[in-house]
Amino acid sequence: MSDLLEIEHLRTYFQTEGGVVKAVDDVSLHVRQGETVCIVGESGSGKSITALSVMGLIEGPAGKVAGGKISFQGENLLNFNKSQLRAIRGKEIAMIFQEPMSSLNPVLTIGQQLMEPLIEHQKLSRKQAKERTIALIDKVGISRAEQIFGSYPHELSGGMLQRIMIAIAISCGPKLLIADEPTTALDVTIQAQILDLLRLFKDEAQMSILLITHDLGVVAEMADYVVVMYVGKVVEEGEVVELFQNPQHPYTRGLLKSKPVINQRLEELYSIPGQVPNPLELRESCYFHDRCEHCMDICRIKSPPLKEVAKGQKAACWLYEEAMNRV
Repeated sequence: MSDLLEIEHLRTYFQTEGGVVKAVDDVSLHVRQGETVCIVGESGSGKSITALSVMGLIEGPAGKVAGGKISFQGENLLNFNKSQLRAIRGKEIAMIFQEPMSSLNPVLTIGQQLMEPLIEHQKLSRKQAKERTIALIDKVGISRAEQIFGSYPHELSGGMLQRIMIAIAISCGPKLLIADEPTTALDVTIQAQILDLLRLFKDEAQMSILLITHDLGVVAEMADYVVVMYVGKVVEEGEVVELFQNPQHPYTRGLLKSKPVINQRLEELYSIPGQVPNPLELRESCYFHDRCEHCMDICRIKSPPLKEVAKGQKAACWLYEEAMNRV
């Protein structure tokens, strides 16, 4: 499989009153054709900012992509002007946003919002767009499609709104679908249905998916490849089976240990000690050192490089440098 999306050394910064926040700091990852890549990490890890950078939705002047390269089908999106980005956004690359209620326009009907990309990118007439829209509403598993076409977002449940977001995203047959926490705030049954829909459309269209989540259950079910982020950096990456069976970075081990296990009774669920550091107070170090049980002197003064530490797995941790030095 060839790379559909390749992000190289991406840096996305925000200027605040307190200083510069390095929300994404030297992140590299790739998504191959037909592959599902999951980005995992706690809130504030830079997952969503990475996705918004790909979409060209970082708002200036406070926010800017300060460096790096985002290649889609061999072309650097950072060199595109606004009209070029609009031409591929929604058509070649689509995104399911985290909060459907706040992402949909409350004063436009569901039909109007679904028809817009079809008219813009597919050049359909309003009549053709309406027919296609009703078919899409039915396809994502919502009954009474014609009635829903004329409804407003506040008249639909959270699960229905998420299905509408999926319908908008897949309407033009994108090559890459970015899904930002698509199952957040949904009950377990609806979560499973949403994931089934994503798998169905991926297989039908041979689409690639960049899935952002903090739910390791979703990762295990959906991912081919996993990228673990912490405070704007990639700390581990690898094939999903290897990463779950043999996590290399202490942060990844902590995330996996925090996941509840069926039929295992514990007095208290495990949580990673400490807090995510303040992004305005970061200094040259491993950002995880204050929370890591394996912390060494070098961890406090130098950032570890991302290196291959096992077959098909990379991790940014000084433990492996120390081990190699002792050999």
